Amino acid sequence: MPFDVRPLLTPTRKYFGAALNGAPASLRPVKEFTTKAGKQPNMLLYYTAWGDQFDARAVKNARAMGALPVMEWEPFEFSMADIAAGISDDYIREFATAVQTLNLPIAISFAHEMNGFWYPWGTKRTSPADFVRAWRHIHKIFLDVGATNVIWIWTPNIINPMPRVPLEPLYPGNSYVDWIGVIGYYEVGGAGTFSTLFGPTKTAVRKFTSKPILIVETGAEDSWRKRKDIADLFRGVAA
Repeated sequence: MPFDVRPLLTPTRKYFGAALNGAPASLRPVKEFTTKAGKQPNMLLYYTAWGDQFDARAVKNARAMGALPVMEWEPFEFSMADIAAGISDDYIREFATAVQTLNLPIAISFAHEMNGFWYPWGTKRTSPADFVRAWRHIHKIFLDVGATNVIWIWTPNIINPMPRVPLEPLYPGNSYVDWIGVIGYYEVGGAGTFSTLFGPTKTAVRKFTSKPILIVETGAEDSWRKRKDIADLFRGVAA
């Protein structure tokens, strides 16, 4: 039976995630992190370059320890326009088929921080229309092969303090997205509270979707403010 991901789309539990070098392909970093943190993560983030094969072992490992794997899929090699036009279809179909065959839940964040300028799929080289076309094209191929065990995460960078690129034109639509991801880091000289760091982005997103929001990446700069920032992060999430 195909894995039914629908119960996961409206989260009923708190997620405590971690991005750990070598995990979840190896669970040793998870065990070491759990010992230090005193809490085992139930979400594990890892990165996959466009062109890499689907890592079924990593997803199995995460599932075996009760964690949801979150894969950030980074299309460095091809433009969004080319992907939308079908240049990578064989690769996408092979990847999607492997996901479908494994039949375990996985969250995929494709081309994160698309509202920034630092990635090749960002604002300097990609129009919002081409980004949306590429996203929808990939989504359709996954559905065509029956890979319905995917939670699709659309993940912009926070709009504070970077230049404010309108987010709505980059949004593929509620039929193509399950969760809204956000990426934002506490930095000295930047936003110093949870509300100022993530609040403007949440406000902007809520103008066009009510999908659940997940902090996909965050951290605190190693500075005199680090302890304060980490404490603020946990207070903000709890609130």
